[in-house]
Amino acid sequence: MGTTDPGESVESAALLARAAEGDLGAWGALLMQHEARLCRMVGFRLDSRLRGRVDAADVVQEAYLEAADHRADYFRQPPLPLFLWLRGIVGNKLLEVHRHHLATRMREAGREVAHFPASPDATSVALMDQLSGNATGPRTAAVRAELKGKLHDALASMDPIDREALALRHFEQLTNREAAVVLGIEERAAAKRYVRALKRLREVLTGIPGGLTEMRT
Repeated sequence: MGTTDPGESVESAALLARAAEGDLGAWGALLMQHEARLCRMVGFRLDSRLRGRVDAADVVQEAYLEAADHRADYFRQPPLPLFLWLRGIVGNKLLEVHRHHLATRMREAGREVAHFPASPDATSVALMDQLSGNATGPRTAAVRAELKGKLHDALASMDPIDREALALRHFEQLTNREAAVVLGIEERAAAKRYVRALKRLREVLTGIPGGLTEMRT
């Protein structure tokens, strides 16, 4: 049977047990439970140049086809709660989508594409897109440039794990427990890193007109 998350509902645990026994209906119901969260992940991490060209739901469905091929392996020796296992497959599928579409675009343009999503700064790029895109209020070009510059500096100054904790908790809306598993740290440490990253952003963005997005712990 799959790994059980302590926060998992009785219904989900029952579906997991049935899916482990080969019930495809139960497996499909489990996938439906996780689809919205996985689409949120893709929407956050999808390169901004591909929005409008790539549908998050399509990426998730392709990942589900791959997950089906390895379903028996998962239940034989489940390494993670099902959602996090699926999230890993979706993340790999998203990398494939980025490589395919942006490499094609690069060849067509005949030039290097900046901020390739597979780079170590992929999370920073996604955070920049979300934070600058969600800022409110009228903004001149100068204010927009100042906002982006401050965001870049704030994110660059963060420990990479703090940055990832911010992405996982605030934008993907993972629980502290889930974020801790993804980051490979203790749950309490994951919570502290998220709060620290959030505080750092608030300090930097306060005072910039339209720069402080509504961000709560």
